[in-house]
Amino acid sequence: MTEAPRILLVDDDPAVRSSLAFALELEGFEVETFETGESLTTRKDRPGDACLVLDYRLPGMNGLCLLEQLRSRGIRLPAVIITSNPTRSMRRTVAQAGAELIEKPLLCDALSLGIKSLISSRAAGI
Repeated sequence: MTEAPRILLVDDDPAVRSSLAFALELEGFEVETFETGESLTTRKDRPGDACLVLDYRLPGMNGLCLLEQLRSRGIRLPAVIITSNPTRSMRRTVAQAGAELIEKPLLCDALSLGIKSLISSRAAGI
């Protein structure tokens, strides 16, 4: 039996965090949630094999700053940035960071499809 793909989800809104975790668990993912970017960066162990789902608008450091900090520590996990009303500049910056941007409101299964695509691309070495 294979392990469920792991998701590290960072969103400061408890309702959004809870509903996204629930929906992703229904899709077969194992989800670990964090309220802030700092709570993810201060965890004692390295995150291992997972996919990051980061809200862009977080208190303290935003999702892109969090991703940059993780990358600077050698953590190269596939990443999805979720946000509403992204600007062209933000879209470009997310792409340059090697992440995928998915716009809120999250419609249908856009998030789970995006995560599955990132995981399968990584497994294929793309």
